[in-house]
Order: sequence, then C-alpha cells, then structure tokens
Amino acid sequence: MIGRYETDAIGAIWNDDARFRRWTRVEIAACAAWHQRGAIDDAEMAAIRKADHGSAAKVAEIEKVTHHDVVAFVRAISEPVGEPACRHIHRGLTSSDVVDTALALAMTESVDVIIAAVGELRAVIGRQAREHKTTACAGRTHGIHAEPTTFGLRLAGWYSELGRNLERLEQAKKQAAFAKLSGAVGNYSQTDPQFEAHVLDELGLGVEPIATQVVPRDRHAQVLCTLAVLGAGLERFAVEIRSLQRTDLREVEEPFKKGQTGSSAMPHKRNPILSERVTGMARLLRGYAHTALENVALWHDRDISHSSVERVIFPDAFHTTHYMLKTMHRVLDGLRVYPEQMQENLDRTRGLVFSQNVLGVLLEQGCDRQKAYAAVQHAAMRVWEKEAPDFHSALKEEELIQREVDPERLKAAFTMDAYTRHLDVLFARAGLE
Repeated sequence: MIGRYETDAIGAIWNDDARFRRWTRVEIAACAAWHQRGAIDDAEMAAIRKADHGSAAKVAEIEKVTHHDVVAFVRAISEPVGEPACRHIHRGLTSSDVVDTALALAMTESVDVIIAAVGELRAVIGRQAREHKTTACAGRTHGIHAEPTTFGLRLAGWYSELGRNLERLEQAKKQAAFAKLSGAVGNYSQTDPQFEAHVLDELGLGVEPIATQVVPRDRHAQVLCTLAVLGAGLERFAVEIRSLQRTDLREVEEPFKKGQTGSSAMPHKRNPILSERVTGMARLLRGYAHTALENVALWHDRDISHSSVERVIFPDAFHTTHYMLKTMHRVLDGLRVYPEQMQENLDRTRGLVFSQNVLGVLLEQGCDRQKAYAAVQHAAMRVWEKEAPDFHSALKEEELIQREVDPERLKAAFTMDAYTRHLDVLFARAGLE
C-alpha cells in the first residue's frame, strides 16, 4: 500500500518485522509441543524460547541467497538459538504450516481493527440520525423527487447496514481463524493431529478439518468479499453525500477546513473530495475480492500462484478498508447539514411530492383507483407543464376531487404526518431507540 492510504493500526500488523514475529511465535509454539512430549529437553527449549529473527533486513539478506523467505527466516532464527537446539526449529513443518498459521493470526487481528472502526463510524451515524430524525427532505427515486422523507431516516438505514456488516465481519473472523500444521500435503506424515490441535489451541486458532499443503482459500476469499461488501456500503454513503453536495442541491456538505483548497484554478470550489476518494477505493476492494476468489482454485495439493498475490491483496485490502472507515468517520462527524435548503428543495416541485397521499385520500373515499389516479396525475402534469401554480390549486380544479374530497381533508394530505408517524418504530428496528 502506498503511504498515502496506510493506517498505523494496519501497518503495525502487516509490516515485515510483525510478520516474522508471528512466524517466530508459530515456530516456538510447535517446539513447545515437542518439548511437552519429551522430544526437546529443558535446556534446548530455554534456548529456543530466546529465538529472534533479528530483523526483516537480516532475513531479506539471507533470502538473496536462498530465494525462499521461509528458509531464510528459519536460518535467521536458528543462528542465535545455536547448536544443538536449533535443529528443532521447523521440525515436522512445511513452509505453509508456518505461513498460513501466521496469516490466520494477522487476518483475525486485522478484522478486529476493522470491527472497532465500524463501531466508531456507526456511533457517529447514530448521533446524526437521532439529531435529524424529523428533518424533512425530498425522497428521490431515479434522481427525481418521490415522497417526502427525513434525513434522519436515511441515516438510520446506514446505521442498520453497518450493523449487518458487523455481523458479517464477525463471521469472516471465525472463518479466518483456522490454520494447519499437517505437513506437505496435509496428511501428518511428520506430526499428528493431536500435535497440531495442541499448537493451534495455544495460538487461539481452530484446526482446518481437511487441508492440503495450505489452508483452503475459500476462507480467505470470504474475508476479502466481506471487506468488499462493507466497502460497497461505504460507497453508497459517499455517493449520497456527493450527490447532496452538488451546487443545485446543497443539502449537506463535507467538512471544509480553514486553509483547505478545492481547486488549483477556481478559488470558490468546495468539492466532496473525501466522499469521491471513498467511492474510488471501493473499486479497489472489489478488485481484491475478485483476486481472492481467483486464488481458491490451486493445482492439486497446492501451487504458489496465490502466494505473490496474497502478499499484496491482504495488507492492501485491510489498509484500504480501514482508511475508508476513518475517512467516512471524518466526513460524517463533521458533516454540515442544511435543513432549510432541504425544505426549499422539497418545495421546488410545488407540492407534487404529496401525490400518493392525495391518491390515498381518494381511495379512502371509495373512489375507483383508475379514475382517482387519472385525476391526480392530470393535476400533477399541469403543474409540471406550468399550467397551474401549484399542486394543491390544480387538484381543486379536478371535478372528481371537488365532488369526493372535503377541502380540509385535502389540505391535511399536504403535511408531513404520513411520512413521520412511524419513525419511532423504524428507529427501533435499526437499534436507535
């Protein structure tokens, strides 16, 4: 990941030294299991517990000769352990036993970081939803005014979606927390299932029921697909903010700090650059998810076509997701909301947004649906064509409405009551009581 989009929390998990520390942890846990069985004596085990890979730079230097990072790593940690204890390092293991087990640890740690960030963003959205629970605005379908709604209800939908994403992340974390120490083709030729279970239990991981040389990549694909789904939701939020910030709507606006510039050429610009950035990064996440799916089908018991790919997509996907969450937190926490502009935009269609409410009144009066619809639509089209000053006036000129609807009942159809009376129920469903 380029430095621009890295986050410290994810970087601390995926940098090379952290990776080799996890590998060391796996190797020491395996040796501890051999020690418990009496295959390694106390003195040797004491020496092994001091194992240190030295530095990522040291491993990289050895790898220039071995052209194999795990072999380079084993040599790097064996040197300070010394003879005869170092012979037990990597005993009975194949490279993927170490790499995939450490990868499971990295993924679960990373998912925990993402879960925490989702929770923080969700709290901010919840606060904004409650604050704007009854803030009236135009509902839009196909980009056209539909019925009135509230900005708070729209935010409550985002809050609810993040709740589902938390559930998906927890499930993905469970799927990621499986590893293997079953050897070159998964048949325990040098170890046994009890040895594996003991080591993985010490590491807090589950045993992959049936592995090849690697943990099956459907687990890893599920993690990245979950991140992509989360990213798609963040993109949905971002696209809405971008749309509402347009000059001709200007119902909300991203925070704009003192000294910030929007354009190198036009000093007046205040662009939704953070939301646009999130929109673009969601595309990256979908690409990572697609690539993870490509990694599921490996030759026979394993090839390494997935290896080079995973060195990129795992850290980058978690960096991207965490960066997106932090960015949307910044946007939503400092979001400028303009209720007066929302009301002004709501009024621009001169009452047309209440058309279904009016139709409902006619149906309550026992009118034929087709005739009622035609009368309401006729009045609405007159407003669109500027043949009538507003929808209420146009309706009063319709014969069916004059005959069937009490003027006060018609007037009541032009209030927000129908659109807000169930807000308490909807907010409770979202968990925003």
